[in-house]
Amino acid sequence: MTAFAPLLQAFFTDRLITQRHASANTIAAYRDTFRLLLAYLHEHTGTAPAGLDIGDLDATRIGGFLSHLEHERGNSPRTRNARLAAIHSLFSYAALRHPEHADTIARVLAIPAARIQRNLVTWLTDAETTALLDACDQTTRTGRRDHAMFALAIQTGLRVSELTGLNLADIRTGTGAHVHCLGKGRKERATPLLPDTIAIMNAWITERATPGTEPLFATTTGRRLSRDAVEARLRHTTAGAAKSCPSLTGKNVTVHTLRHTAAMRLLHAGVDATVIALWLGHENVATTSIYIHADMTIKEQAIAKTTPVGTSPSPRYQPSDTLLAFLDRL
Repeated sequence: MTAFAPLLQAFFTDRLITQRHASANTIAAYRDTFRLLLAYLHEHTGTAPAGLDIGDLDATRIGGFLSHLEHERGNSPRTRNARLAAIHSLFSYAALRHPEHADTIARVLAIPAARIQRNLVTWLTDAETTALLDACDQTTRTGRRDHAMFALAIQTGLRVSELTGLNLADIRTGTGAHVHCLGKGRKERATPLLPDTIAIMNAWITERATPGTEPLFATTTGRRLSRDAVEARLRHTTAGAAKSCPSLTGKNVTVHTLRHTAAMRLLHAGVDATVIALWLGHENVATTSIYIHADMTIKEQAIAKTTPVGTSPSPRYQPSDTLLAFLDRL
């Protein structure tokens, strides 16, 4: 066995699991990345994964793998960058353990992320939100579950992984009502609940009538809902809602759309971007700026404050001192 195989194994067991306490989602994403990479290298070098050495994973081959992802597998630049981040993490770990491969490692770490075109975010209007929640058939247990799940997502902006990871005990409906979740990067977050949401959650928790350690949103057999199952239920409900709300027709509504909806509601209510970042669990406030860019209301308010055409602008500043005049000419 060459140096690469024990390195990769130690990266998962030592770095990700023991040191970083990486979430199951992170471990799964990294695992899939290296499965794809090893399969690509086996196909192009003829060397079995266990026989690969660190030197076999040079910048040229890693670059070829990234190109393969985009052009042959049809992956988006965002997915390509996520795969590259996993590879960079492995090679950063390798730099400490295998200094003899410093040159190869440095070249791989120098591979840049692809530029991503940032599209405007999509969110639901108040009419669309009402139609979506009304489309949940509350005469059935599944419909009542979906109604509670979507209402919670729209009010709190939880990610789909956070939503599916909730247990009954994570909903606190007494004084200081909030939902407690384990977010991205295993960061804990508490998000306040509004009275309407509290009433919906109280009704659902009463109906569940199971211990607090059980999943909040479960299948008919009591198992935790998967991410795919939640998205499938949302697509089904959106299709039903489109019958009464035509603007939903053809609209790609995902759980992340509900997250965007929560953010835009806060923005329209005048909540500061830094508070929205805390609410959504954004590590960087700059991430929250996508909602400001997408909001036409804010832009229209900015236009309203500009000087109308045909009016005299405010007098220009004139320095009152020769030294200030000199500085202005620089």
